[in-house]
Amino acid sequence: MANIIAIANNKGGVLKTSLSVNLAGLFATHGKKVLIVDGDNQGNVSLSFGENPDTFESTIYDVMIGSAEAKDSIVNLYEGIDVLPANDDLQFLEFDVLTNRNKYKKPFQLLKDSLSSLKGYDVIIVDGPPNLGLMAGNILNFTHEVLIPFQPEKYSMRSLVKMLNFIVDFREKINPSLQVKGVVATLVDRRTALHDQILKECRKYCLLNHITLYDTVIPRSIRGASGVAYENLPVTLIQNQNSLKTAYSQLFEELNLS
Repeated sequence: MANIIAIANNKGGVLKTSLSVNLAGLFATHGKKVLIVDGDNQGNVSLSFGENPDTFESTIYDVMIGSAEAKDSIVNLYEGIDVLPANDDLQFLEFDVLTNRNKYKKPFQLLKDSLSSLKGYDVIIVDGPPNLGLMAGNILNFTHEVLIPFQPEKYSMRSLVKMLNFIVDFREKINPSLQVKGVVATLVDRRTALHDQILKECRKYCLLNHITLYDTVIPRSIRGASGVAYENLPVTLIQNQNSLKTAYSQLFEELNLS
């Protein structure tokens, strides 16, 4: 059975997609077969590989409402990396499902049921949306572990606590096997006193609650955006060495994923 890891946070702009695609790149370079499930209607997973998500005939939305099969909707992005893509259609999922409960009797089971027959993958990485709605619930019901990106900015501890409390509640009510793999600090600027202060608060909170805060931090950098813009690849699949690629590689080792 594939190891399923969700990259999830109820806050946008914290590098969920960057973590998803760069970890996928590292898995692929270690010889693993990876599926990325894009759970965000922005479709940034496909864009990270230079693909326009609006051109796909079927997406995760079609799969979850039952109008397409997952195996027919999966697209190859790179050697060893496939995606079940998303686009703007996904924004209609909540309305379609919650207004038709006779058809969708188990709304948090849709993703799990749709992907249960998939075989041939060593790892499935799920890129979550920036909210705690129906799609997030489906992801948490499908995944084994949650990796939470955390940007050390003002009010970010409140967002992290809300996310962790949601996971605890979801585990008690719906998915008892759900685990928090840990928290990883992203977009970190070590020159900023505020970042150091908030990271200390986060570490203290994680220690008290027996949650791993990884030592590796992902720095604020334009290199990742440049790689996507000019080379249509995540930074971990670009040949040139740089500090951002090094950080992702160190995180991969610390996560003990290989």
